[in-house]
Amino acid sequence: MKILLTGANGYIGMRLLPVLLNAGYEVVCSVRDKQRFSVETSTQDGLSVIEVDLLDQTSSCEIPNDIDAAYYLVHSMSDQRGNFRNMECLAAQNFIHRLAQTKCKRVIYLSGISNAPDLSEHLHSRLDVEGVLGGTAIKLTVLRAGIIMGSGSASFEIIRDLVEKLPVMIAPKWLQTRCQPIAVRNVINLLSGVLSKPETEGRVYDIGGPEILNYREMLLQFAEVRGLKRWIWTVPVLSPRISSMWLYFVTSTSFNLARNLVDSMKVDVIARPNNLRTIIPLEAINYKESVKLAFEKIEQNLVVSSWKDAVGSNKSSIANVLDYVKVPKYGCFKDQKCVKLSQSPEQVLENLWSLGGKRGWYYANFLWKMRGYLDKFAGGIGLRRGRRSPSQIYPGDALDFWRVIVASREQKRLLLYAEMRLPGEAWLEFKITNDAEGYSLHQIATFRPKGLIGRLYWYSVMPFHFFVFNGMINRIASFKPESIDPPTGLASETSF
Repeated sequence: MKILLTGANGYIGMRLLPVLLNAGYEVVCSVRDKQRFSVETSTQDGLSVIEVDLLDQTSSCEIPNDIDAAYYLVHSMSDQRGNFRNMECLAAQNFIHRLAQTKCKRVIYLSGISNAPDLSEHLHSRLDVEGVLGGTAIKLTVLRAGIIMGSGSASFEIIRDLVEKLPVMIAPKWLQTRCQPIAVRNVINLLSGVLSKPETEGRVYDIGGPEILNYREMLLQFAEVRGLKRWIWTVPVLSPRISSMWLYFVTSTSFNLARNLVDSMKVDVIARPNNLRTIIPLEAINYKESVKLAFEKIEQNLVVSSWKDAVGSNKSSIANVLDYVKVPKYGCFKDQKCVKLSQSPEQVLENLWSLGGKRGWYYANFLWKMRGYLDKFAGGIGLRRGRRSPSQIYPGDALDFWRVIVASREQKRLLLYAEMRLPGEAWLEFKITNDAEGYSLHQIATFRPKGLIGRLYWYSVMPFHFFVFNGMINRIASFKPESIDPPTGLASETSF
């Protein structure tokens, strides 16, 4: 079966894509800009990408004629180019007009729960799109969700910013509004599940988690999961505009998105009962568990439940899984560096595969040793673990105070997760890429802070990062084993 996936590089689309591929479907990804699509299509059987702007009717001609089914995951709530409600209707009209000319038999649309008497503009627009998509002979299945909980969703990241940045909150009265949050994993399960259930054609289903909470309860439970103590008082004097400004300045959202979210947050979002869970049985994930899952060490887009599962699979399966093992990108600080290679990528890979242990970290080893001593003093593991082999690295290996998550010579990628004591989580990633100008080494240090202390920690170590990380990437890119330079700290007397 050939599936068209619109919004493939969006929050839901990127999580749904590997599930569809794993199920054996051929997937055509529709995106507005191919440059922003991060999946390597050349390594994926059954995957292709087309560039379509649904606001331009002529652009929709790129959609193939032999599509069997389509997912519609497009919305414009944060767009600044005009009235998003009109834009959503126009995009849906262009989409369904083109689809009516293909062999497509059904469309699956992720909408919003809209059972309250007074709806926001955002929820009105979702209903408008339902009407447009349901106006042809193509069978439409609609899943209506409220707050979707998962790392990267707008709602999740706003909640996280508020909880982690503000020990005390004087908040708007809409924090008393009730909703039924659902874990993104459950959403993906239901979106993929209805595709193989013909009895869901032509039906509309509300989908929600097992609990009804207000936003204040969600903030406090989020804080509880993160081990943070928070105090919240609600006041009636904060107008929608002031509330939007409050979200805009405190969180990382845009003002347009904040304004539309505040407008929606004034409306109760409660799912009506239906029989979908009998058609597609699944274990409903509660709110606290969905928050815990969102903070897993590695985002894997639901291909596998953990990196250990990937390691236990066959080689071709591992290669596919590695494409989706990603470092969290939302709510994180990053230090990114890149250098052009003056020697062969094979030699640089050898340098990477020799990191830690007796070889050390190629630059300022005395600072790495000091960090290890500080970790031991704080009750951590320090640097004493070293490494199992001087030249081989496998996923799951200990590497000083890091854990190897990905070690793929084929993909020229090494990903480490920090196991030292930190007010947050840290990753260190190396990868070699090739373009028209030759090979480059990329080094990305990522830190996901926990609370205010985590943010203060990052800023306090930034000067050291500038010194150490610059030296490290340049040394890894140029180092040759026969030219050990004592001042760098690579000689045996500086071994850990």
